[in-house]
Amino acid sequence: MSRTKRAPWRGATPGPQDPNKPRLTTSAMIASLAGEGQRTSPAPFGRALVELGKTRPEIVGMTADLAKYTDLHVFAQAYPDRFYQMGMAEQLLMLAAAGMAHEGFVPFVTTYAAFASRRTFDFISQGIAEEGLNVKVCCALPGLTTGYGPSHQATEDIAIFRGMPDLTIVDPCDALDIEQAVPAIAAHDGPVYMRLQRGQVPLVLDKYDYSFELGKAKLLRDGADVLVISSGFMTMRSLEVAKLLEADRVKVAVLHVPTIKPLDEAAILHEVGRSARLTIVAENHSVTGGLGEAVAGTLLRAGVVPPRFRQVALPDAFLDAGALPTLHDRYGISAEAMARSVKGWL
Repeated sequence: MSRTKRAPWRGATPGPQDPNKPRLTTSAMIASLAGEGQRTSPAPFGRALVELGKTRPEIVGMTADLAKYTDLHVFAQAYPDRFYQMGMAEQLLMLAAAGMAHEGFVPFVTTYAAFASRRTFDFISQGIAEEGLNVKVCCALPGLTTGYGPSHQATEDIAIFRGMPDLTIVDPCDALDIEQAVPAIAAHDGPVYMRLQRGQVPLVLDKYDYSFELGKAKLLRDGADVLVISSGFMTMRSLEVAKLLEADRVKVAVLHVPTIKPLDEAAILHEVGRSARLTIVAENHSVTGGLGEAVAGTLLRAGVVPPRFRQVALPDAFLDAGALPTLHDRYGISAEAMARSVKGWL
């Protein structure tokens, strides 16, 4: 059975069809986040790994039957002798990667985020993280980036992995972020969990004089009314919201946090402490255990109390299946839904 279609349909039936919008089809359930006419870049993870492989012969690619669906097939085509297809056996995949790392290789391991976080947690913890091995676990379909239901929707992966000692966690925003994160995590000595977008990935951050630095947050735009602290594609959504709210004369700052662990606490404390703005944490993850609670804990421990603190996140629930645009609006993480929330909080 195809690994992309194992989840049951949970009956998320969209409301009345807007005659001004094209009818959504099954293809709208796949992990494509690019809007109509949006700039994209193809397979940024695979292409960045191929480029890295030119000067790093110890880099190998390993996957559990999902090379095509994580863009690792691009690396496999360039370096077939450095690619390992382990089959539908994620636990074997992780321990095999640990063995490769013990021998001096740097494995880039791919699967779906739901499989890595739920199925292989103990194997990553005991076989990779506790040993401090140089394995990079890079996973597609994080959060709500597929409509195929809760068996594939890794809405709690960050919560699961945040408690694992010595594991770096990265949640890139767009194609540029991914391309720059790949060599950065390869240069980091130790295990990394990175969320992935695949295929035609939106390109956003090149317009903001941005460069990825492991462990660093970046202020993409400033604003006097609202501070949004965001990660992953919710940074793209936050930038869209900032533009939408300009019409209402609401000025929105966006602080992009691509590294969830270790968290750039200094940058967060600085931005929250600057003024009496509404502080919002926006993430493609459950409201439980992700960036929002990490930021809240940071503020609490530092004794910094923002006048107003809100979260834009997925509910603590098993989500419906359906077309991604419908689900994003239903669960409040589309640009339009987020803009409505922000205006309601002001």
